[in-house]
Amino acid sequence: MRAVVGLAAVTSLSLTATGCVTVHGELAVVPTAQRSEAAQALKVFTDAYNAADRAYDPELDAGQVTGALGAINQAGLRSRSVTDPDGNPRHVPLELTDAKFTIPKKAGWPRFFLADTDSNRDVDNGPQDNRWLLVFVRNGPDRAWEVAYLTIIATGAVPVFKTDGDGWGEAIRPDDKALAVAPNALSDEYTSYLKTGEPAHFAPGPHTDGWRTERQKVARVPGFTQQYVDQPLKDGDFAPLGLATKDGGALVFFASRFFDRQTAAKGLRPRVSADVRALMTTTVTSTLTKEWMSNQAVTVPRTGSGGAQVDVIGRLQGVTGAVGS
Repeated sequence: MRAVVGLAAVTSLSLTATGCVTVHGELAVVPTAQRSEAAQALKVFTDAYNAADRAYDPELDAGQVTGALGAINQAGLRSRSVTDPDGNPRHVPLELTDAKFTIPKKAGWPRFFLADTDSNRDVDNGPQDNRWLLVFVRNGPDRAWEVAYLTIIATGAVPVFKTDGDGWGEAIRPDDKALAVAPNALSDEYTSYLKTGEPAHFAPGPHTDGWRTERQKVARVPGFTQQYVDQPLKDGDFAPLGLATKDGGALVFFASRFFDRQTAAKGLRPRVSADVRALMTTTVTSTLTKEWMSNQAVTVPRTGSGGAQVDVIGRLQGVTGAVGS
């Protein structure tokens, strides 16, 4: 688990043989971006992220983030603007290099692409070497490219994507029945699994059974009661986005929200960190409820692929709000 703090082909109007009107490529199956456009979007995002992180000012990159990452990034910056009003004294510019773009061909909006990058936040050529996977989304011809999902995974864990003869990727439909779990069902099923352990088709790992075990341990801390509520997110800027992989499955990014509520026994009080306190407007006496945003990257096998399970290969989360009572 990693937490990040601080941290959009136009065609002419035409009438087809069937009488359908195509405006701005809404009906045409085209690459969602040109490769040079994708590279420029990555640069714009990185520059804005660095400006916002340096100043701890959420307005400086608000136009380059959306969805799950946007919620995490903006809340983190708001918090740091309170705890460090003069900016980030430890700022080191983020560098995203060795970018490999997977750009699908699809019709309509939103359009998206994946940037698989190497950051300067790790140690290369070792067990801590990792890749930053950023999903850029554009919601209309007059909208900018924004990053909706960010997942950080080990180098070598990035799946091989399915591409055509020209190197373009293949987008996965939200209701794709060729997959063991359709993308638009993942958030519902994942939040159900975290609560009950069902459905049991999630592979073991730190973001599945490991996270359930961690929650159970926290819930047994003497003097405190810990409760969790998980909620699916799958609409608008929180919609799942997926790319077909060479093995017939898919890599899918999706979002969820959860709340953790800690209630103290008489005479005790929940501890509140400075970054969480900065997001609060109420006082903690006996109860602290934190709201979290979480985004997951999963590999989903194709239907009928034997005992293959949905594997959560990455998860990024951050506190987006807190209430005391």
